[in-house]
Amino acid sequence: MNIKAALRTDRMCKALTGLTVREFQALTHEFEWNYREYQAKRKPNRKRKIGGGRDSKLEEVEQKLFYILWYMKNYPTFDMAGFLVGFHRSNACEWVHSLRPILETTLKRKLVLPVRKISDSEEFLRLYPEAREVFADGIERSIQRAKNKKKQQKNYSGKKKQHTRKSIIVTDEHKKVLVLTPQKSGRRHDKRLADKQDLFRSLPADVDAFVDTGFAGVNKVHPRTYMPAKKPRGRPLTDDEKEMNTLISSYRVVVEHAIAGVKRYRCIAEKLRNHKAFIDDQLLLLATGLWNYHLEMR
Repeated sequence: MNIKAALRTDRMCKALTGLTVREFQALTHEFEWNYREYQAKRKPNRKRKIGGGRDSKLEEVEQKLFYILWYMKNYPTFDMAGFLVGFHRSNACEWVHSLRPILETTLKRKLVLPVRKISDSEEFLRLYPEAREVFADGIERSIQRAKNKKKQQKNYSGKKKQHTRKSIIVTDEHKKVLVLTPQKSGRRHDKRLADKQDLFRSLPADVDAFVDTGFAGVNKVHPRTYMPAKKPRGRPLTDDEKEMNTLISSYRVVVEHAIAGVKRYRCIAEKLRNHKAFIDDQLLLLATGLWNYHLEMR
């Protein structure tokens, strides 16, 4: 797999991997160390040197990192990936599933992965001492319609009119993803997912939270919550209410930008085709980690 042409310009590198050339090269060094560690742990009693055997289409560690990022950014079928790289579709699938945990370990050690759950306000302050404003929203991705009727009903989102999986994403004012809840069925309401993780109970009292109307009732748990006013039945919104809604929306737009940044990776933006257990959650976690890494390296 020849990747030299892809690493000549930032434009081409971002189109294929979602990262600039400098970001990719900086990540390669850390990824290589984790790949060597993974190989040593996978077969601790091996007799021949790591890398022995038949020549691979992905010989260099740099090529392996490029492949998994290219897969996430463009999300080809395994038939297409195998055709473009030059190996069988089964090898295309095997490489993706073997490189995912290595990429996750790399991003975890780079301290760019979001937290999955905050237990209390003390933990939030320890992890994010400078955060004074947070912005929360739901992030949904469509999935294939299940054959089982019970699973169909469980994953059907009336809001999106399709079968989805959903998470709650919390960002700071710099669009960095701080918290990402585990993915659940699309039928669940945003507030229900937040309550399940005690998301707003874990926020410090002096931190402002900006949310949309999908989190109605959160202000009872966290008083410093700002939410647009809903139109009452039988009368229009007043001018003051409209002005306040516009102001809140102008603050909340950062979480929309963060979601758009995560969905640069088409494995999140497009309908999920993979069927391995928990792969939907891991792909979303990796995409948010890569987005945070991109922000950190800017």
